[in-house]
Amino acid sequence: MTRSSTRSRRFGVGLLSVLFIGAGSLHFLRPQIYDSIVPSWVPDARTATLLSGAAEVAGGLGLLLPATRTPASWGLILLLLAVFPANLNMAQHPEKYGLPGWALWARLPLQPLLMWWVWKSRK
Repeated sequence: MTRSSTRSRRFGVGLLSVLFIGAGSLHFLRPQIYDSIVPSWVPDARTATLLSGAAEVAGGLGLLLPATRTPASWGLILLLLAVFPANLNMAQHPEKYGLPGWALWARLPLQPLLMWWVWKSRK
C-alpha cells in the first residue's frame, strides 16, 4: 500500500467513525426523533433507540483501533440491517416527519452503500 492510499484509508475510516459516533450520540441527545421512527411492532421504542445509539457509538469507536476494527465492522453491518425497518417505516409514512417521501425512499439504497463502506474499512 502506498503512503497516499494509507492516508486516504485512514481518513475514510476516521470519517466513518465520526459518522457513527455522531449519529449514535444523537440517539441520546434527541431520543424522541429516533423513537418516532421505530416501527410500531417494536415493543419499547426508547430502549431500541438507546441500544442502537450505544451500538453506533461503540462501533464507531471500535473502528478507530486496528485490533477491534473487524469485530466493530461486523457489529455495525448487523446494526445497519437491524435498523433498516425503521428507515423503511419512515419512507412509508413521510407525512409524520415533514420530509419529502421521495427523499426518504431515495436514502434507502444508501444503506447497502454504507454497509459496503463499513465492510471495506475492516482491513
